Amino acid sequence: MSMRIGLGWDSHAFKPGVPLKIGGLAIDHSEGLAGHSDGDVLLHAITDALLGAVSAGDIGSFFPPGDARWKDADSSIFLNVALEEIQNAGYRIVNVDTTLVLAAPKIGPIASDMRDRVAELLHLKPSDVGIKAKTPEGLNADHVAQAHAVVLIEKIEDELGLLSKADVEEMQNQLENLITEAHGTRPRRIPIRKAIYDTDDIT
Repeated sequence: MSMRIGLGWDSHAFKPGVPLKIGGLAIDHSEGLAGHSDGDVLLHAITDALLGAVSAGDIGSFFPPGDARWKDADSSIFLNVALEEIQNAGYRIVNVDTTLVLAAPKIGPIASDMRDRVAELLHLKPSDVGIKAKTPEGLNADHVAQAHAVVLIEKIEDELGLLSKADVEEMQNQLENLITEAHGTRPRRIPIRKAIYDTDDIT
């Protein structure tokens, strides 16, 4: 089984007058996060981790910050594109682990809801998503939110590829015998090949 990991990181400064959204959750707080999109630092970090896991670039290469189309955009859009890249490369997510670093608001009371929301967006079970939070003690970053994300992905084996060559030959012989009995002529043999994923063509 082929497995790969991806690492993502993002940070945004707090800004008055904008809503706060982290991990796909709207959070009641006096300030939100500044950014060209909705500033969801956690979803941005996860998006970068997913893209990195299949060597597909980063969030900025898909959604340039200077592009007006992504002004105030919901970050779940970015996440969905990263999920498509994972799928196109023939992989699926095993688990995701994240750490938020911010002075406020407190994440502990909403960590469970945030985990459920992130799991929903990633089409995972909540038990496959880790949400942790730390304070930026000693970092002089009390007015900034940071997010770290690590993802593990595994190659999806196509079902035919799990059969041995002997199994495939036996199935083909049985099919040919049935056709011969029904029509009196032996069919032309068509080679059975396993599906091939082109992991270089993922954009």
